[in-house]
Amino acid sequence: MGMPSEIWLVRHGETEWSRSGQHTSRTDLPLTPAGEKQAESLKRMLVGHSFALVLSSPMKRAVETCRLVGLTPELSDDLLEWDYGDYEGLTTPQIQKSAPGWTIFTGAVPNGETAAQVAARADRVISRATAAGGDVALFGHGHLLRILAARWIGLEPAGGRLLALSTASLSVLGYERETRVIRLWNQTSS
Repeated sequence: MGMPSEIWLVRHGETEWSRSGQHTSRTDLPLTPAGEKQAESLKRMLVGHSFALVLSSPMKRAVETCRLVGLTPELSDDLLEWDYGDYEGLTTPQIQKSAPGWTIFTGAVPNGETAAQVAARADRVISRATAAGGDVALFGHGHLLRILAARWIGLEPAGGRLLALSTASLSVLGYERETRVIRLWNQTSS
């Protein structure tokens, strides 16, 4: 029996809001020039690797990152970032002025998604990836990919809070024997 497949997670390159720390979900921002360079530099980490399936969030920042590394994605709404609802465009310190101690993983998101809703989407992506018959590349967003990785290793969605993820980073989920593991985390080209 051959080695089980891996899931390669790629977080999009820098945007204006990722640089400023603003929560960005459904606002469809492009990459900054620096973000474009970051994405292009990821190419050498993926070059020559064959994927049975390439999925991307439909947001410009994820799709453009995918294209800049030389892949053509199928779009999946399940890879959209956590819907921040009323907190869209705000930074955590701004939110904490009205909700002391708030974090995305522990606090409510008015008119947005719950951690459980994001995890349900992540679980659907995992099911699709494991059925692909080979390695899979997923292009998405920080909080969603952190929850996806937490779910991969059997943690509750809030376990994603323990997994910092930089823009334009590569992470690889795989197996050690039959146990799901994180094989590589938050690798950037710099």
